[in-house]
Amino acid sequence: MRHLAAAAELLGRGETVPPLAESGPDDIRQTAEAFNRMQARIQRFVDDRIRILAAIGHDLRTPITSLRLRAEFVTDSEVQEKLLATIEEIRSLTETAITYAREEATIEPTRAVEIGALVESLCDDLAELGLQVSYSGGPKIIYRCRPDALRRALRNLIENAVRYGEQARVSICYTPAGLDIAVEDDGPGIPTDSQEQVFAPFFRLESSRSLVTGGVGLGLSIARAIARHHGGDISLNNLRVGMRAVITLPITH
Repeated sequence: MRHLAAAAELLGRGETVPPLAESGPDDIRQTAEAFNRMQARIQRFVDDRIRILAAIGHDLRTPITSLRLRAEFVTDSEVQEKLLATIEEIRSLTETAITYAREEATIEPTRAVEIGALVESLCDDLAELGLQVSYSGGPKIIYRCRPDALRRALRNLIENAVRYGEQARVSICYTPAGLDIAVEDDGPGIPTDSQEQVFAPFFRLESSRSLVTGGVGLGLSIARAIARHHGGDISLNNLRVGMRAVITLPITH
């Protein structure tokens, strides 16, 4: 049963788990068989979803490219500018939606990394791109995760903080719940009754449809999907000035 519990914990975090030995007493054997069948079904679902996403991405990019080429021949510059902006919004929305769905499929393998180094490297990269982001450091932690996905989740939080609060302050610490990666900003915060809504796909607090200010409403959705695939979650809390977003990751022993 200990092996089954450990395998279930790993599977819940998206790990690839070797098939359990289908032996022993009847109840243990039947449970192992059921677990193996469940994992096989999940893997088939994930594989099918990846193939479908690849096909959708290809099929959507072709007409979008065609629309852009046609828009280039519009002679009225004002109309052309509006057309190109709309096409770019459709392209961005499509790419981001596919990215969100792909994150739901959890295709990146896990590996052990030093979380502090991962976070510091990302902050340095974003600072070089001109974002106002600082990292205050934290404990040295070797953690098994999907590093590219975790970077993407943290980057989404940082970019969101900079977009609405001009700067982002990143830190790492241990808590009773696990490992916290926090991103703080000096922005207007989010109303308490909307702090869960903002994680819904395509939800935006502001009415603007501008990609520059509002994005497409998937950044926080993608970040939470990634955190939950690691067995964790993301929480939001208003500060006296600004907002604090926290990725909490479980620590297993």
